[in-house]
Amino acid sequence: MPPSDSNGNVLATGDTVMVIKDLKVKGSSVTLKRGTVIKNIRVSDSDDTIECNAEKVKGLVLKTEFLKKS
Repeated sequence: MPPSDSNGNVLATGDTVMVIKDLKVKGSSVTLKRGTVIKNIRVSDSDDTIECNAEKVKGLVLKTEFLKKS
Protein backbone atom coordinates (compact mmCIF):
# COMPACT_ATOMS: atom_id res chain seq x y z
CA MET A 1 0.00 0.00 0.00
CA PRO A 2 1.48 3.40 -0.95
CA PRO A 3 2.06 5.98 1.80
CA SER A 4 -0.58 8.64 2.44
CA ASP A 5 -0.48 12.05 4.11
CA SER A 6 -2.36 13.16 7.23
CA ASN A 7 -5.55 13.66 5.17
CA GLY A 8 -5.39 10.28 3.43
CA ASN A 9 -4.09 11.54 0.06
CA VAL A 10 -1.72 9.07 -1.60
CA LEU A 11 1.88 10.31 -1.90
CA ALA A 12 4.13 9.51 -4.85
CA THR A 13 7.77 10.18 -5.67
CA GLY A 14 8.22 13.76 -6.88
CA ASP A 15 5.26 15.21 -4.95
CA THR A 16 5.38 18.42 -2.94
CA VAL A 17 4.28 18.32 0.72
CA MET A 18 3.86 20.79 3.58
CA VAL A 19 4.76 20.21 7.24
CA ILE A 20 1.67 20.55 9.51
CA LYS A 21 3.53 20.69 12.84
CA ASP A 22 6.86 22.12 14.07
CA LEU A 23 9.36 19.24 13.98
CA LYS A 24 12.76 19.14 15.68
CA VAL A 25 15.41 17.40 13.57
CA LYS A 26 17.39 14.83 15.54
CA GLY A 27 21.14 15.39 15.51
CA SER A 28 20.74 19.01 14.46
CA SER A 29 19.69 22.35 15.95
CA VAL A 30 17.30 22.93 13.04
CA THR A 31 13.52 22.95 13.53
CA LEU A 32 11.22 22.47 10.55
CA LYS A 33 8.49 25.07 11.07
CA ARG A 34 4.81 24.46 10.39
CA GLY A 35 4.03 25.39 6.79
CA THR A 36 7.49 24.50 5.44
CA VAL A 37 7.15 23.28 1.85
CA ILE A 38 9.26 20.28 0.84
CA LYS A 39 9.53 19.57 -2.87
CA ASN A 40 10.46 16.42 -4.76
CA ILE A 41 9.94 13.77 -2.07
CA ARG A 42 10.98 10.13 -2.48
CA VAL A 43 8.74 7.29 -1.32
CA SER A 44 10.64 4.86 0.91
CA ASP A 45 10.12 1.13 1.44
CA SER A 46 8.15 1.81 4.62
CA ASP A 47 4.47 2.73 4.30
CA ASP A 48 4.63 5.56 6.85
CA THR A 49 7.83 7.44 5.90
CA ILE A 50 9.22 9.48 3.01
CA GLU A 51 12.74 10.65 2.21
CA CYS A 52 13.45 14.27 1.30
CA ASN A 53 15.83 17.23 1.40
CA ALA A 54 14.70 20.32 3.31
CA GLU A 55 16.16 23.84 3.28
CA LYS A 56 19.23 23.27 5.43
CA VAL A 57 19.01 19.53 6.11
CA LYS A 58 19.77 16.86 3.51
CA GLY A 59 18.67 13.23 3.72
CA LEU A 60 15.65 13.66 6.00
CA VAL A 61 13.24 10.82 6.70
CA LEU A 62 9.83 12.13 7.77
CA LYS A 63 6.72 10.36 8.99
CA THR A 64 3.76 10.95 6.69
CA GLU A 65 1.42 11.72 9.62
CA PHE A 66 3.08 15.17 9.89
CA LEU A 67 2.72 16.03 6.19
CA LYS A 68 -0.01 17.41 3.94
CA LYS A 69 0.08 17.09 0.15
CA SER A 70 0.33 20.48 -1.60
